[in-house]
Amino acid sequence: MAPPETAGYQFNHTMIRVKDAKESIAFYTDVIGMEVISEYHNNDAKFSLYFLAFDHSDGKDTKEEKDSGRMRREGMLTSALGCPIPISRGHLAISVDDIQAACERFERLGVRFQKRLTDGKMKNIAFILDPDGYWIEVVPKNFS
Repeated sequence: MAPPETAGYQFNHTMIRVKDAKESIAFYTDVIGMEVISEYHNNDAKFSLYFLAFDHSDGKDTKEEKDSGRMRREGMLTSALGCPIPISRGHLAISVDDIQAACERFERLGVRFQKRLTDGKMKNIAFILDPDGYWIEVVPKNFS
């Protein structure tokens, strides 16, 4: 059981470093279905942050509402451009309604796979690669 002091904690975001913001944003918006909800550019330190998330408001939230609420969201992806990219062994994960259909779509879009549904013993998960080589685990929503 978690300590009672942490009862209000929630996951806020994951930050990854990217080589090419335009390429990575296209991947996460066009392939994964996230949207850029906010950007921050620090010209003095020569870096930019791009905040991406899934829109669960059915398009009702305005850009201003998304931007002002970005640090209250759960499960947001932050991409940093201008920082060195370390070797990473972790991964991101997304849940999909129909994993077979999602993987077929990724194939059509030319997305690179680290593990297809047909690979290995676990036939109900796949791993795709983003433009920087980060692994993205794809699991069905009813995965247990």
